[in-house]
Amino acid sequence: MNTWRNASLAVTAAALLTLTTACGQEQGTASPNGQSVGNAAPAQQPAEGGYGNGGDGYGSGTDAAAPKAAGQLGVQDSKKLGKVLTDSEGFTLYRFDKDTASPPKSNCDGECAQAWPIVPAGDATAAAGTAADLLGEVARSDGSKQLTLDGWPLYRYAKDTAPGQTNGQGVGGTWFAAAPDGKKATANADSAGAAEPADAAGLSVRRDPELGDIVVDKRGMTVYRFTKDSAWPMKTACTGDCLKKWPVVAPVSKNSVEGITKKGFVTFDRPDGVKQQTIDCWPLYTFAGDRKPGDVNGQGVGGTWFAVSPDSKLVGAPK
Repeated sequence: MNTWRNASLAVTAAALLTLTTACGQEQGTASPNGQSVGNAAPAQQPAEGGYGNGGDGYGSGTDAAAPKAAGQLGVQDSKKLGKVLTDSEGFTLYRFDKDTASPPKSNCDGECAQAWPIVPAGDATAAAGTAADLLGEVARSDGSKQLTLDGWPLYRYAKDTAPGQTNGQGVGGTWFAAAPDGKKATANADSAGAAEPADAAGLSVRRDPELGDIVVDKRGMTVYRFTKDSAWPMKTACTGDCLKKWPVVAPVSKNSVEGITKKGFVTFDRPDGVKQQTIDCWPLYTFAGDRKPGDVNGQGVGGTWFAVSPDSKLVGAPK
């Protein structure tokens, strides 16, 4: 009996040692204190407490989801739909044909709003390269304010459980992913309802004439690190209003990465509930002041923000 107990304790101790020293050398999810808690592919994780569970009716969920702020909007290039508007975490935003844009009015309430959680107004920033004046708000029947784009109320979809998915496309012939100009994203009508891969964001390397090789997201936007963050334990010093200027890089899969180290390539579960991609355990961001691919306006801001090299080092930071 003692022999079995001693062996069991030894195995448990070895497992704990591995968790506290790895910092996600393989794909895994990191908790806010930086500890790796598994090897699950980060971009495939369901959005817990996020957008609900799919069901019937409107493509509907059964449990109402609390409205979740969109933050810094983004634009993803869908292989099937062209340019698609997303929230700060890379989740697709939708519009409803039974709504109206002029004047703005939402006709999705009750069970419909369980399947299609609204995007609340008040904490959204226009995607880089898009017209900020297209954003607005509409008062709903319950008195809450919903974000609009060119007059169209915006929603998420309960069955989208990972960034980049477009499971709501074409549902009921009335729901469509929103393009950055507020129109329907329908580049390929035959793709209605098809899911996009969760690695739609992607990361790659661009050669900058001044900075050399730097990491960019799939839109070509420069990726940055914040010197006040830490990698071990994994912590962020950019919260609240900081995230409006420095949106997080949403989780991507290793298969969507080209030319970049995969050491410490984990998803950071931030204390504010946002999921953020890291490399070498360092949280990654983009800059709202970068308006087009190739911009590096965030470089050196405050002496604390710097572009990232393919091996996760700070580019151009003082030694």
